[in-house]
Amino acid sequence: MTRVIPFAEGEANLDWIELAEALEAGHRLPRAEISDSLLHRGKDTLLVRQAWIDGLGIAVKSATVFPDNPAAGAPMIHGSVTLFDDTSGTDEAFIDFHLVTKWKTAADSLLAARKLARPDSRNILILGAGTVGRSLYDAYRSLFPNARFLIWNRTQATAEKMAMTCGNMQVAPNLEAAVKEADIITSATMSTNPILQGAWLQPGQHIDLVGAYLPTMREADDEALQRSRIFVDSFETTVAQVGELKTPLETGVIVKSDLIADFYNLDRFERQSGDDITLFKNGGGAHLDLMTARYILDKWEASA
Repeated sequence: MTRVIPFAEGEANLDWIELAEALEAGHRLPRAEISDSLLHRGKDTLLVRQAWIDGLGIAVKSATVFPDNPAAGAPMIHGSVTLFDDTSGTDEAFIDFHLVTKWKTAADSLLAARKLARPDSRNILILGAGTVGRSLYDAYRSLFPNARFLIWNRTQATAEKMAMTCGNMQVAPNLEAAVKEADIITSATMSTNPILQGAWLQPGQHIDLVGAYLPTMREADDEALQRSRIFVDSFETTVAQVGELKTPLETGVIVKSDLIADFYNLDRFERQSGDDITLFKNGGGAHLDLMTARYILDKWEASA
């Protein structure tokens, strides 16, 4: 029987730490076979991501991004995720697109933070008060329950609304001062020009870059990359596709050997000293959607 898993019911039994562990376990399986395609019509986009992991299954995630929709009172993003059985190829589940995306995106960052952020981190700065920023707040709070959160957003009123609904959070009116104070900086903006300046970074910080997903997008400047030990979730889906790394590699600001490891070599996700500045680029990928969809289905069935 094919399961249909809607957002609220599917989310009820999920746990951030469990999902991070499921992502880690998924990367011990054979390397995923993946393919992505992007179609554009002006600023409108169709994204299709597919992944097959031997022993785990197949997932196809399709999404449309229409930036003008909100002005007409409609969501900007629509999509679906289909999970197929690895043995028979039958469709096992149709899972709410936003459920998979929310939990995959933040758990991706959480897995890296478990390996790279200092365990004594207490000040966490979130850049971007949108949907992803709120998910990152939930995920990081599960790992650092005693942390103090700061939120910065280009529109301060939006940051203030988020701070009112999130515990132990204050608005950061000055970005430079907030960056210098933070132990962890997680950024989920739509910036095309870097907002995070390397000159502001302090020894021991962990930088988590989530927002950029196109070749034209960047959140951190060249100096931030040059001062950091750089890690990614997937070489295959991140390095050549996202401006965060694509542009500085093309201009010679960094070289490929500066990219230390991806999740298929998690043993290398470590600090060499407490003063290291670690930088993680969260680029996503269909294999992470597959691992997340499988986790969601397992939790759904366990609670039935």
